[in-house]
Amino acid sequence: MANPWTGEVAIWLDGQRHVAKLTLGALAELEDALGTGSLVALVERFESQRFSTRDVLALIVAGLRGGGWQGQASDLLRVEIGGGPVEAARAAAELLARAFSLPGEPPDQVRGGP
Repeated sequence: MANPWTGEVAIWLDGQRHVAKLTLGALAELEDALGTGSLVALVERFESQRFSTRDVLALIVAGLRGGGWQGQASDLLRVEIGGGPVEAARAAAELLARAFSLPGEPPDQVRGGP
């Protein structure tokens, strides 16, 4: 089971459970993948539900890599994500929310920024 208090989110790829987590390194990789200098705009897009599939994919890849997965974004083009695109978007939003939750704060509430 994924531990929400440590920022973990469970993601199923081709029926295999993976733990995703946005570590500091994963967040840096995410910024690089999105070509932005800050994650504030990404948080704002998720809060206003204006995110793109590129945002979702980048978050999923960064989270999986932060959880120890050795794959690349292109690997996800050929796998079935449990729950489909809707679950992928939910997991991406959850990863983002948990990455920026303060200790003692419910980990499922996206804050206004890091």
